[in-house]
Amino acid sequence: MEIILLERIEKLGGIGDVVTVKNGFARNFLLPNNKALRANDTNRKLFEANRSKIEADNAERRTDAEGRASGIDGKQIVLIRQASNTGQLYGSVSVRDIVDALVEDGVEGVTKAMIELERPIKSLGLVDVKVKLHPEVAVTVGVNVARSPDEAEMQSQGIDVIAAMFEEEQAEAVASALEPDSEDEFEEATPPSEVAAEEAPAADVPVADESEGEEA
Repeated sequence: MEIILLERIEKLGGIGDVVTVKNGFARNFLLPNNKALRANDTNRKLFEANRSKIEADNAERRTDAEGRASGIDGKQIVLIRQASNTGQLYGSVSVRDIVDALVEDGVEGVTKAMIELERPIKSLGLVDVKVKLHPEVAVTVGVNVARSPDEAEMQSQGIDVIAAMFEEEQAEAVASALEPDSEDEFEEATPPSEVAAEEAPAADVPVADESEGEEA
């Protein structure tokens, strides 16, 4: 389907460009969201008659987005979730979760449509998420998914929580293997000094001659 773009669409074009897209993309996204018009004679005339206003409105929205961008770009949000020891979440983090977290952090005006998340987040860690405040203005928000605030702090410092936990478990396993089976092992064992005394050859001790006693 041929359409006339009413705003810049990444990888398609800018305002006023006539492009060809798949019918489903046009009908399900571009047309209902007022991002484009069908490219027929009537709409071409309508667009040209309103081009100046469309471009002015777009510039105003872009300026507003640019003013808000500095307060959002690079922001870090923390989402506490339950997860297995391998780091897999019991569930996932969705676009709605990110929007809600931003609102709780004082960021207003961000909608689900602005969040570009290719797929739900299903594991612990840090994820950079693009937020398009305007077709020509995008910022990045860091999403820190952890099981606790302490782990979130560790991850923010660049520590791999899962790797650290694995190393700790390995250290505990080694320490456990080196421990005696019970305290009695030391209590019942013969002291090394006694063992040495038992194994040492007896010293030569003079023995009285019985024959000398009889002669006396």
